[in-house]
Order: sequence, then C-alpha cells, then structure tokens
Amino acid sequence: MENRYSGSDLHGVTAKVVDKPHHFHKLLSLSLSLSLSLSLSLSLSLYYIFAGLILMYLIHKRKPKVYLLDFSCYQPPNSCRLPMSMFLENVLLDGTDPDSIAFQVKILEKSGFSEETCIPPSLTCLPIRKSLSFALEEVTTVMFSAVSNLFEKHNINPRAVDILISNSSLFCPTPSLSTLIINKFRMRSNIKNFNLSGMGCSAGLIAVSLAKDLLRIHSNSLALIVSTETLVLNWYQGKVPSMLLTNCLFRMGGAAMLMSSRKKDKGRAKYELQHLVRTNKAQDDQSHACVFQDMDPENKQGISISKDILHVAGDALKANIGALGPMVLPISEQIRYGISILIRKIWSQRRRKTRIPNFKKAFEHFCIHAGGRAVIQGIERNLELRKEDVEASKMTLYRFGNTSSSSLWYELSYIEAKGKMKKGDRVWQIAFGSGFKCNSAVWKCVAKVGAERENVWRDIIHSYPVEIPN
Repeated sequence: MENRYSGSDLHGVTAKVVDKPHHFHKLLSLSLSLSLSLSLSLSLSLYYIFAGLILMYLIHKRKPKVYLLDFSCYQPPNSCRLPMSMFLENVLLDGTDPDSIAFQVKILEKSGFSEETCIPPSLTCLPIRKSLSFALEEVTTVMFSAVSNLFEKHNINPRAVDILISNSSLFCPTPSLSTLIINKFRMRSNIKNFNLSGMGCSAGLIAVSLAKDLLRIHSNSLALIVSTETLVLNWYQGKVPSMLLTNCLFRMGGAAMLMSSRKKDKGRAKYELQHLVRTNKAQDDQSHACVFQDMDPENKQGISISKDILHVAGDALKANIGALGPMVLPISEQIRYGISILIRKIWSQRRRKTRIPNFKKAFEHFCIHAGGRAVIQGIERNLELRKEDVEASKMTLYRFGNTSSSSLWYELSYIEAKGKMKKGDRVWQIAFGSGFKCNSAVWKCVAKVGAERENVWRDIIHSYPVEIPN
C-alpha cells in the first residue's frame, strides 16, 4: 500500500519537522535541570548521611577502659595509738578547760572507735607540738610508705608513672605534695602532676575522676593517686564544741592507688571503673557552710562542723543517687521506683512513703565513707541496707577512725581480707566532703582477689567483725 500525501499534508509535516528541534532542546534542558537537581539532592543526602555516621562514630567511639591495678593503705605503728586513757590524760595535762574535756569524752564514747586508732607522735607529746616540720614529717611518712609498698608489690619502676595526683584537704605546702613524691622516687621530668587541696573527705574520688579523664585523653598511660590528710597543724586547742569534733573524729591514715588505661594491664588489674558521679551542693548556703575552716573568738584556727551536716549529707546523697540510679539499677527496679513516685504524687494526701530502690540488686559490696557512726547508720537506714553491707565501713571506723579521703580504701581492703570479693562483683564507693559534696564510684572486680600478705588488715582480720556497743 502506498502512502500518499496531499500538498497540504506535506506542508503540515514539514512544519512539525521544523518545530521539532525547538521542543527537543526544551526537553533536553528540562531533563538536564531535573538530573542536576536530583544529583544535588542525592549528593547532599549522602553528605549528611556520611557526616551523621562520622558523628555517631565519634560519639560512640570506644573509650579506653580504665583499670585499678591495685592499692595500698598506710599502717601506722602501734606507738602512734591513741587509747581513750591517753587522750584524757593529754587533754587534762594540756590545760584544756573542763567543759571542753567533758564534751570530747561524750563524743568519743559514742564515736564507735577502738583503742587502736592512731595520731602523729607530735600530738601525743606534752605540750602538743604543732609546726610545719612535724606536719611534713607526718605527711611524708604516710605517703612514702603507701607508695613504696605499692611499687614493691608490683615491681613498678617509678619512672613508668605518667600521671601523679595527690590530695590533702588542709595541708598544702610549697613545693606541693605531688612534688615531694616526685623528688622522693625520682620520677620523670615530663610527668603530669596535680595536687588537690580544700576538697574535703571526698577528694579521693575527685582524684579518681581526674585520673579517669586524663587516662582516657592520654591513652596507654599509668596514673598514681595518693590520698591522705594531716592532723598536726589542724589539731584544735580551743573551746568551741563544733571545732572540737575534729579532734574526736579524725585519725592518721593514707592510701596510694595505681590506675591504668594500658591494654597490657587488663590481665593484671583488680577492678575496672564503671561509673563515677559527682554532686556538688555549694550553691546552697547551708551546704556550703556546714564544714568550714575558721577562727574562733580566741583567734585559734579550727574546722567547724555544723549540726546540719546529716541533713545536708542526705540531700547531697539523694541528688547523687538520682544521677547514679539509672546507670546501675535494673530496668525492673527503675520501673518500680517510678511507679512508687507516681502513686505518691497522685495520692499525696495519703502520705505514702516513696519506695527506696533496692541497690543490693546493683551492687554486691558497699564502701560508705567512714565519716562517723551517725553517717554510716543514716545511709544504712535510708538505703535499707543489711548489717553485712555496712560491716566494712563500721569496722574501718572502729579500727582506724576517720582517715578522711583514704577511708574508702581501708574499707575495700577489709572486704578483700575477708575473702568476700569475687570476680564479677560490683562495689559502690560513696564519699562525702566539705562544700558540700557527695561522690560515687562504681568498680567491677575483673580478677580473682584473695587475702594478700600486704593487706593492712592481714594480722587482725581473724578477730573481725566485732560487736560495737551502742
């Protein structure tokens, strides 16, 4: 069949052919624009996805694990013991007024102390000798002994230490305590050293927090922490009851700890640091003033401890637990606690008691700062702990007294000496300090830990626990 076109048809076809390039260019231009637009959108999408993945990687990048290789507590010699009879004789012969003597005897009778707690030799002299040289003698004796024992135990060269942190709240000489340690053990010239002062009894865990951050920034490093407190220059000889409390509560002690972020130390470490939560209530005037260094009316320096300290400590602990709980408590326990709060808010008129989270489901062991008998009993009651949960704290207070920031390590040493620490167990350390501060550290035991020859409790652990009369 032939296709025949008339003249008019041929003209129409010719016109379409003439117009076709124009339409083609428009289509091509539109197609290119669409393609470029899609390419740009796709590129931007891929860019944001890639950037997001990098950000997620950086956020969730595996931080170096921080380990506690070991620790050592100072064991004062028997010649430094301060039995009640010696204390009474000293304050009588030192010319202390009768009212101050009666007050201190009353506090000591309720302190939960044994006859074995110790003070520096210069404080047992008559008259009491307080000077910078005696304070330096006390602090170097404690620090050097604890550090030497730790180094010898693990055959560590002092020059292998990359980070050094010392803490003493009330004694801050020049050169610093950390510098004294560097000089004594001939450490490296490029060691990163820090000295913390004025941080109270919670300074030990603040030092651990600082070491943790430094070990993660400077990975594959070894850190030494030395915690102590000096009594010589801070023994109060006035009449103000709130300042006399320190004479009754604080005793001689100190500890040294080795922490590491080195991979090679994983196999020989005792504990791994899981969490560290710090709470500072210094923005509140009552909290800020409850432990305060000041001058009394007779211009004698002392540390004043307020009657509000238990209330302030309770508030600080509550805030600290609020931050720590979600990190450590099982989901089921968190739900129960949340429901109890909700019920209390809905039926507030019934004055329902808020359910206390069961922290025994999160931890096998508790090390509560041995700041005083009332502090330990208050936490035992408020957290509904068992007698055995606070045994280490009570026995440390009984045997060594309040050794300030180092008390937590005497307690952990007690648990180890008793053979209670098992691989996989979790330990909660709770410290309180002036400011007012409450700090918590959570450790997980990663090794088989037994009673060691170097343990500060080694010769007396068989006689503990003891019954402490009320």
